[in-house]
Amino acid sequence: MEDIKFKLKKFLIIDKKFRLPRIWSNRELKKFAYLFEGKIINVSGWKDVDKEGKRYKDYFINASEYWISNYKSEFRGFQGNLENEIFLDLTQPLPKELKHKFDVVFNHTTLEHIFDIFTVFKNLCELSKDIVIVVVPFIQEQHADYGDYWRFTPLAIRELFERNRIKLIYINFNDWSNTSIYIFAIGSRNPNKWEQIQKHPDNKVKYTDKHFIGKRIIKNSIFGSFL
Repeated sequence: MEDIKFKLKKFLIIDKKFRLPRIWSNRELKKFAYLFEGKIINVSGWKDVDKEGKRYKDYFINASEYWISNYKSEFRGFQGNLENEIFLDLTQPLPKELKHKFDVVFNHTTLEHIFDIFTVFKNLCELSKDIVIVVVPFIQEQHADYGDYWRFTPLAIRELFERNRIKLIYINFNDWSNTSIYIFAIGSRNPNKWEQIQKHPDNKVKYTDKHFIGKRIIKNSIFGSFL
């Protein structure tokens, strides 16, 4: 019985660290994905799964084309759409034929795993004619055996977009206690086109330089056990 309780407790801890913020970010994407049309790519999308039994392709219901990229050819065919697969090393110069090829570029929790973050973010932006959507961790334990280098603040995301001549039009975060915290952000080259997104009640763009994100998870107590 004690062994079962331990395993259940361990599962719930893992669930809060990784699954809950993933579910939250899926809900964020559902708010807006139906608005986007044209060619859409999930960059470094692995199997294109949302870890709730669906593919991210299913979110973009108005896409005319849906593409996926991965880093190595060994990953080919995981999402079952061989025609629109490409292999892309985000740390290398972007091939000319891919510049501004897509209307929407989507990237979920891979930026923290690539050290050359400025090159990678530039390539994400150059892939897009207009929209770039990123999901990144703000607070999360170090994980993965293939490198885990970065955590991002809302202010950092805004600056990365601005350096690439893209305006941050939407940003939100699951500022919960006892869980990992993700940031969900949308940038656009044509912000005037997306008033519906900018006026969404969950949009926290105006708080990117002063909101104390993470204050619920980092408890500042003078009675900590280490004192």
